[in-house]
Amino acid sequence: MSEVVLRGFGWRHAGRRAWAIRDVDLQIAHGERVLLLGPSGAGKSTLLAALAGLLPDDSGESEGTVEVDGLDPRKARERVGILFQDPQTQLVMARSGDDVAFGLENRGVREADIWPRVSDALDRVGFPYPITRPTAALSGGEAQRLALAGVLAMRPGLVLLDEPTANLDPAGASLVREAIVRSGVSDATLIIVEHRVAEALPLVDRVVALEPGGGVRADGAPEVVFAAYGDQLAEAGVWVPGFTFPPVKAAAAAGASLVRAEHLTVAQRLTPVSLSACAGEVLAVTGPNGAGKSTLALALGGLLAPSSGRVVAFDDPRPPHRWRATMLAGRIGSVFQNPEHQFVTTRVSDELALGPRRLGRSDAEVKAVVDALLDRLRLTRLAAANPYTLSGGEARRLSVATALATAPRLLILDEPTFGQDRRTWTELVTLLAGLRDEGHAVVAVTHDDAFVTALADRTHSLALTPEPDPLPLPRRRRP
Repeated sequence: MSEVVLRGFGWRHAGRRAWAIRDVDLQIAHGERVLLLGPSGAGKSTLLAALAGLLPDDSGESEGTVEVDGLDPRKARERVGILFQDPQTQLVMARSGDDVAFGLENRGVREADIWPRVSDALDRVGFPYPITRPTAALSGGEAQRLALAGVLAMRPGLVLLDEPTANLDPAGASLVREAIVRSGVSDATLIIVEHRVAEALPLVDRVVALEPGGGVRADGAPEVVFAAYGDQLAEAGVWVPGFTFPPVKAAAAAGASLVRAEHLTVAQRLTPVSLSACAGEVLAVTGPNGAGKSTLALALGGLLAPSSGRVVAFDDPRPPHRWRATMLAGRIGSVFQNPEHQFVTTRVSDELALGPRRLGRSDAEVKAVVDALLDRLRLTRLAAANPYTLSGGEARRLSVATALATAPRLLILDEPTFGQDRRTWTELVTLLAGLRDEGHAVVAVTHDDAFVTALADRTHSLALTPEPDPLPLPRRRRP
């Protein structure tokens, strides 16, 4: 177990005017379990990165102090385990078992103890594959379970979890929460950032809510914090328990099909799927992790060639993956599961301008589009920021904005509500509802049941189909 102390802590990313987090005074005792709340952009992920010793001096400006067991976090890294919002950033080995073993090997754990701890951690998170499974073959949710197993295997004194269930299906999310309880994390100091507040409450005994402008707004037992500050937190955008959103259904019947898949397959990633999405409707694609939802989204968006079957869009005889880039951008907007995978510039405003410029829009037209999207998706204050310094929720909104920048009639969105606070979630649902009523088709891959209930006109659920194990990679050692 570890103790955490922050005194007047603040951090500003290099090149940014605004502080990501500021004036935080906080003490967390040995063994406490804390749910860290705050609107998107309040600095939750930055605080976790600071505690993990992952904010180098040359990457920004700091103020105040941060200590883990009385040490600078950079000297206490062996005591800390962190799960990032994007698990792909912490997978380093080609085989799943080796990835979990990697940290144990670096800590000098006895070889005889490594593989039993690896197997135990994988079992606790419900990882469904053998240790030989290539990490490159994992879905986003499966990668999240693997990364969590790597954290749990280390048995750290301080466990930092940044949205540990964000990309998981409900069954997988439940497994992970059970793993947190069973794995010994309950004996460690735990700080968890989670938008699924109601589900996370059984894991914690304290709630800390950050104030977006700096400092701590609320701190105490969950029932006390929500009784005293629930309305204020909800108004600020925090997901307080009990929030519901009334369904926003289509104003008119759906129009003609804009895209359809006919017996579409992608080798070892997607079994045959047939579906269509029409103008003026929202189609939600659901199903367990590993069922091929993200693969389907890439194929429908013209970013991945089918192995068999076909995709037909806009009644074009050519499949979308054969279209010229400008035609594809003008017709279909895609949002990837990991927003960072589609960013190609160093400024938010430039990211939004890229698509319209490639379509030959004038400077005035480009500026009008950029300004409108910045305002609509609450990104104006971040116009000059580097996309890679945004919070998870901000990066997701930017990726949605880039998809909208070329005004495509078909939107393919992979987990569009990931990382959103209550306010930005509501605004995003309202935005997509408006686009649907204007005649756009929206295909949304999602695990967000509230999103499906609020917005989906139809739902297509993919099933998890057993597949033969891939050929194993060369093994470094026999476990």
